[in-house]
Amino acid sequence: MQRLIDLFFKALEAIIVACLVAMVVMVFGNVVLRYTMNSGILISEEMSRYCFIWLTYIGAMVAMREKGHLGVDTLVRRLPLLGKKVCLFLSEILMLICNLLFLQGTWRMHELQVTNVSPVVGISMIWIYGVGYVVSVVMALINLHMLYKLLTGQLQENDLVVVIESEGLPEAATAQSGGARK
Repeated sequence: MQRLIDLFFKALEAIIVACLVAMVVMVFGNVVLRYTMNSGILISEEMSRYCFIWLTYIGAMVAMREKGHLGVDTLVRRLPLLGKKVCLFLSEILMLICNLLFLQGTWRMHELQVTNVSPVVGISMIWIYGVGYVVSVVMALINLHMLYKLLTGQLQENDLVVVIESEGLPEAATAQSGGARK
């Protein structure tokens, strides 16, 4: 099962790369065409915008799995074990609620998006905003998995703070070099 999950997220990373490459090619190509021939390709602006939407949402899923979202852990690191567990539980519950609201909002907007057609490309907008279904479900599953691990005692104390240390922070640099901050 873990291998399937890893393959799914590798596929998501490949989609992110494809979206980024498509955006660069379309926008750069349009700039060159406008500069050299005083014309452009109309669909490139719209499609690059749609690629950006997909890149952002899919990137959010990948970042959530890798615990790469921004967070402030100053207070949580100083809490006792029970406090860390309570904070993690509350944050996962709040994120789960947000993901369920996102799913509900996508569902409610579905009928409108199916009938709404993009102005230049002419595709149904559900192909653009339907990514909300995938994102909300995948992120909710990640939340549920984390809650399961928390409630069954499968997390160590260092797993309770889900913020990855940044190498760019002064504390991280002094800790690695062994020096003291002045």
